[in-house]
Amino acid sequence: MAIIAYIFNAVIQLYIFVIFVTVILSWLLAFNVINRHNQFVDAVWRTCLALTEPLLRPIRRVLPSMGGIDISPIILLIGVGALRYGLNYYVFGPAMRSGF
Repeated sequence: MAIIAYIFNAVIQLYIFVIFVTVILSWLLAFNVINRHNQFVDAVWRTCLALTEPLLRPIRRVLPSMGGIDISPIILLIGVGALRYGLNYYVFGPAMRSGF
């Protein structure tokens, strides 16, 4: 069970990293620091969007418009953190304590 908990936590940590990369890339693209004509930047951008948009889109639909501010990644980070904590505490914790 410890291996499953470790893999789960590693995947969640990688997803959190992808969320941060997506946010930073969106800022860099918005301020024309980097452009999408570079193949590497475009590939990273499309990969990050493919991984984050399925979870960000429903959050954006529910949140009211706040002008140019997008807080959906913050809400997603809070949700992912709550999921991580809940599974670690309520699923993996008792299994570890009972000896599985």
